Amino acid sequence: MVKAVIFDIDNTLYSYDDAHKVAWKALCAYSAEHLDMDADTFLACHKTAQNIVKARLGTDCAALHNRQLRYQVLLEENGKPLCHAIAMNDLYWNTLIGAAKPMPGILACLAALKDKGYILGIGTDMTIDYQLKKLVSLRMLPYFDFIVSSEEVNAEKPSAKLFACCAQKANVPAEECLFIGDSLKKDYYGSSAAGMQSLWYCPESAAGEADPGVRKITHYDQLKELLLSEERIGK
Repeated sequence: MVKAVIFDIDNTLYSYDDAHKVAWKALCAYSAEHLDMDADTFLACHKTAQNIVKARLGTDCAALHNRQLRYQVLLEENGKPLCHAIAMNDLYWNTLIGAAKPMPGILACLAALKDKGYILGIGTDMTIDYQLKKLVSLRMLPYFDFIVSSEEVNAEKPSAKLFACCAQKANVPAEECLFIGDSLKKDYYGSSAAGMQSLWYCPESAAGEADPGVRKITHYDQLKELLLSEERIGK
């Protein structure tokens, strides 16, 4: 029986893809005005900086998501004033968070699950600062009992360390946790390998993208109905 329901954040509680497009457009406008880079040049320089940061850090740490570090390297590589790193980071995240909208049905679902007594948690890659800010802006933070970030456990999903920490904070066995996320590899298979029950959130996924046995939902009304019905999810 499920006692704790744990959610990914990006592209699960809100559409990161949609919000990122708005933030990226603002960043491109900034680079054109202040860095003398058109959109294509800025994109190429951004990719180069991102690859440099990955080479220095490796591929399994939350610092990979530190955009201010990425912009710092971009500016260094192109001989631009480092003062722009702060402005670019603030512009990107403030724009993205301002553009983020809750996924359809998620607020009502969280309220219903909380009222029913489920333990609610977050298991997310990224640094905790902007993830908390997202949850505040989305009006979701009060629903959650705990948050585990890859920054806290020093490992990215699908590492078992992150999921084990989620179960520990929920104070229930892994098999009584249900993990929900948009990534098959990181969220679904990662949580399943860690002994949790798993659901794939895929509102726009193409048929045949996952194995036939993968359990999924396309709208949060389905999750609410599933968990609030007499037949709760079991292994």
